[in-house]
Amino acid sequence: MKGVLFALMGGAFITLQSVANARISQDIGMWQTATLTQLTGFLTALLILLATKDRNWREFKNVKPLYLLGGALAALILSSNVVAIQLVGVTVTTSATLIAQLGAAFIIDGKGIFEVPKQDMKLPQFIGIGLMIVGVMILQF
Repeated sequence: MKGVLFALMGGAFITLQSVANARISQDIGMWQTATLTQLTGFLTALLILLATKDRNWREFKNVKPLYLLGGALAALILSSNVVAIQLVGVTVTTSATLIAQLGAAFIIDGKGIFEVPKQDMKLPQFIGIGLMIVGVMILQF
């Protein structure tokens, strides 16, 4: 249950951040917004790190280089959401984003990519993603 609560909070925070970024980008530009957002995110994470006194940096060397690109993906996520919100609005952007996330997660789980334990994907999972796609198509009309 705790995991679901954190997932719900994360989803709400992503939507709030996307809307704020879309608004800020109208005033200062998309890449300026991305820079500002990444900087404030870094500072917030650093403050939390310092507050929790978790100083275990020795394990950093064990992280695979590919996974270190995760932070760079944030700039692409941010810019994609900013443009999408400006073009199709918050609801359709969020819905399409969820479908893309589920689709990617479906592939990652089904294939066991990134050292994630492989999951069996069955008809109910396919139906669920299909229903979400139909829902987004309905939202567009």
